[in-house]
Amino acid sequence: MRRRDPSRGGRSPAAVGLGALVVGLAAGMGVSAAGVGPLDTLAGLVEPLGALWVNAIRMVLVPLVVSLLFTSVTTFADVRSLGRLGGRTITWFLVLLAGAAVFAAVAGPPLFARLSIPPEASAALRAQGQSSMPAAVPDLPTLRGFIVGLVPTNPIRAAVDGAMLPLIVFTLLFALAAARLPDERRAIVTGVFRAVSDAMLTIVHWILRLTPIGVFALALGMGKDLGLAAAGAVGYYVLVLSGMLVALTLAVYPVVSIVTRRSPLAFARAAAPAQAVAAGTRSSLASLPVMIESARATYGDRPGLGGFVLPLAVSTFKLNTPVSDLVGPLFLAQLYGIHLEPSQIVVMTLVTIAMSFSNPGIPSGGLFVVTAPVMMSAGMPLDGIGLLIAADSIPDIFATVVNVTGDMGVTAMVAETTPEAGKK
Repeated sequence: MRRRDPSRGGRSPAAVGLGALVVGLAAGMGVSAAGVGPLDTLAGLVEPLGALWVNAIRMVLVPLVVSLLFTSVTTFADVRSLGRLGGRTITWFLVLLAGAAVFAAVAGPPLFARLSIPPEASAALRAQGQSSMPAAVPDLPTLRGFIVGLVPTNPIRAAVDGAMLPLIVFTLLFALAAARLPDERRAIVTGVFRAVSDAMLTIVHWILRLTPIGVFALALGMGKDLGLAAAGAVGYYVLVLSGMLVALTLAVYPVVSIVTRRSPLAFARAAAPAQAVAAGTRSSLASLPVMIESARATYGDRPGLGGFVLPLAVSTFKLNTPVSDLVGPLFLAQLYGIHLEPSQIVVMTLVTIAMSFSNPGIPSGGLFVVTAPVMMSAGMPLDGIGLLIAADSIPDIFATVVNVTGDMGVTAMVAETTPEAGKK
């Protein structure tokens, strides 16, 4: 599952937010076209609600990221203890994630360079987003400075300054150290972090209930500053992201074919049923029973696939993350008129890979846990998060299809070295 919580009924925050986005943009463009003083004043009273909503996101960001990343790492430490099957599975996770990240980092910037935003409109949006800038944005480091800065001298200070990559490095080291503790002590530490993550996710659910208000307020300001260009910019983002996710899906086929030495059509037949369910439900979890049955029919009776590889993949492996959560910040950088240096894009790419396994199964969870840290690592305002949530409905379909395709791809590659039941 990518961002939708199937346990909750009703419409997803992305669908509700889309309506708020359309209404907010229309209202903002109307205010801009009317040029009437009282309407400008009214819009000025509404816009701070968007800033409050973004501040609420920033409030939970650091404890949420740290607690989720810690529990994810300790879980994988247990998985590795299961033996070679766990090691092979995680290795293919990392290989595919790295390939997706390179694709996004190479293809994304030139695509968004084509998006033309009036400089004065970008300046107005930047001024509007100053309140959500990280507390301190350091100058772009040299290569030596970047490497040295990966290990924070003070992790608390790194959290305060919004230096997410050093904070992630510290959390990874802390989690790996905790995984080596005796079982009783490790359970205590992991339990504390799991409780923190559960509490933070509860707050996130509260924040997401306010999505229509926050998105409307943010879209109102965007529509007022950009005018008709606002709708075109959002539409371009949806088109580019959806197209890149389709391309990533197609790229899995030749990779699996090369590794397994089987025809791409064989993999296509195995993945198609799960892809159909994923497109209809926008939930990888809902596709799990179909994936297990398809894997059994295609690769034989290998209990490790349906009992371990696929459940692990569905719960932790989100192949869309390096694309979805890098493309969003690239779009917002173009929108705000922020020039990103190649080294900044590298840092953002590393953050997407590091946080991929911590993407929670909540509505728009990846935007909280992955996209927001990516933006903070580049010193970008977080106001655009609301716009990404609102525009998420259509790309989310393609993202879920990418995820189940990646799950089936890993299963196919692991199956080559996994014996069938009763065989050695």
